[in-house]
Amino acid sequence: MKVDSAGTAGYHVGEPPDPRSIDQARSEGIDITGYRGRQLSQDDFHEFDFIIGMDRSNMQDIARRDPGSGKAKTAMLLDIVPGQEGREVGDPYYGGADGFAVTWSEVDAGAQALVAVMLSENG
Repeated sequence: MKVDSAGTAGYHVGEPPDPRSIDQARSEGIDITGYRGRQLSQDDFHEFDFIIGMDRSNMQDIARRDPGSGKAKTAMLLDIVPGQEGREVGDPYYGGADGFAVTWSEVDAGAQALVAVMLSENG
């Protein structure tokens, strides 16, 4: 299984994660200092089974990039979490460090729900 992260816009291509993201991940025991930003590509729709957006704007950008011939299913992350359908993951970028903890929690819930979906689909 391959998991990757990509932005729907090219703002931070080649750049390391936000220092606040690095700090939050470190507090969870994960080192993301070697990660670098990349932009979603049309090839991703052929390579991955799922392309997940964090908010409605991401979903619009994903739909614009979708070549229509790939295998990837698309969804907004919290739509996969029972009881959270329709909610967007908050963007902590313009706030303080505490927003990164909230976003971590939301993404963690979504990731766990996505793993459950993948396991149910693949036996």
